[in-house]
Amino acid sequence: MNDKEENKDIQEKIEENRDRDDKETSQLTEAIREQATEDEAPLSAGYTLRKILGGDFLTADVMRKQIGVIILIAFMTLIYVSNRYSCQQDMLEIDKLEKDLTDAKYKALASSSELTEMCRESNVLEMLKNNKDSVLKIPNQPPYIITIPENE
Repeated sequence: MNDKEENKDIQEKIEENRDRDDKETSQLTEAIREQATEDEAPLSAGYTLRKILGGDFLTADVMRKQIGVIILIAFMTLIYVSNRYSCQQDMLEIDKLEKDLTDAKYKALASSSELTEMCRESNVLEMLKNNKDSVLKIPNQPPYIITIPENE
C-alpha cells in the first residue's frame, strides 16, 4: 500500500505544480497585455483636420519620437532639389557654350577663306593695279635660276 500512497502523493504534487504553473502563466500573460497597451496612444482617433492644421499634430508623441527621421528626410529632399537645379544650370551653360563655339568655328572658317582669297597673287596684283600703287605685272617668263659655285 505504500506504493499506492506514494503514487497518489506524487500525482497530487504534479497537479498542484500544474495548477501553480497555469496560474503563473495567466498572470504573466495578463501583465504583458497591460504593459503592451499602457504606453500606446490611439493612433488616429484624436487627430482631426483642425488639430493637424493648427499644429497640434506636431506635439504628438509620434512626431516627437520621429523628429530625427523627419529632419533627415527634409535635408535629403533639400539636397536632391538643389542638386537637380545645379545640374540644370550646368546643362544650360554647356548648351550656350557649345553654340558659341560653333559660331566661333564658322566665323574662323569664313575669315580664313576670305583671307586666302585676298592673298592670292592675282588678286594682290589686281588690287595694286586698281589703286595705281605699283606697276607690278605677272611675269611672262619663268624665273632665272642662279647657281653659286661652292668654294672648295
